[in-house]
Amino acid sequence: MSETTVTVIGLGPMGQAMAAAYLDRGYEVTLWNRTPARADALVARGARLADSVEAALRANELVVLSLTDYDAAYAILRQAPQALAGRTVANLTSDTPARAREAAAWLADHGAVQITGGVQTPPPGIGSADAATYYSGPADAVAHHRAALEVLTGVEYLGEDPGLAALYYQIGIDMFWTGLVGYLHGQALAAAHGISAESFLEHAVKTMDFTYFLKFYAPRIDAANHEGDVDNLGMAVASLTHVLHTAEESGVDASLPAALLDLFHRGAAAGHERDSLTSLVDVLQR
Repeated sequence: MSETTVTVIGLGPMGQAMAAAYLDRGYEVTLWNRTPARADALVARGARLADSVEAALRANELVVLSLTDYDAAYAILRQAPQALAGRTVANLTSDTPARAREAAAWLADHGAVQITGGVQTPPPGIGSADAATYYSGPADAVAHHRAALEVLTGVEYLGEDPGLAALYYQIGIDMFWTGLVGYLHGQALAAAHGISAESFLEHAVKTMDFTYFLKFYAPRIDAANHEGDVDNLGMAVASLTHVLHTAEESGVDASLPAALLDLFHRGAAAGHERDSLTSLVDVLQR
């Protein structure tokens, strides 16, 4: 099979962006999606829509999965397990590290190799060398298909463990969602006082730049050094209490700061009131 051919299964926004990127680079692209109409624009550009999962899998050695979760992946692949032998499945579907390892073992039992991927960009970033995807799994498989993977984004290879890319991805997504929801709560508070998101944007960008804190805290976390010489949980409790009261006074849902304040109180109750915010790592691990 040609190394410039690929099958893409799953045509949500991410899968469509991936298929389009391959077409842009001159690849022969085979598609399968539960809702065939989603392939129309790509077919108009030269992609081929397979009429079955089996046909899609047999078409090419490299199969890229972009689905909601591994349940969706199993629901599709179990339609034609006999067609998996000899295939390399770049599984860019989000799920837990344990499920990534289970899927790699299941695919191996059917003669296929899984490369686990965690995409670190939204669909508009696909095709950009500035974007990146975490990959883990067999090094030889990643090396063999590296050029095809780099059509989508840069490659950050983490190691042989098929669960490692999923773990790194979920760590990042953990920080992404909690940080972004914090931004949205702040904008709800701003809007309650007639301050537009656009007018606050410059301030939001500066506030959300955690570079200093991450570089300061990372070595301390690794050393289990939670000395409260710069910050402490007692200060954090007072500060977040002010946020909570401001939200309540403004008629804004205060459940988010309340949840964080509960965590801060638990940390203080565990004896960390004079320790740094980083002491919450220990609280969260219990």
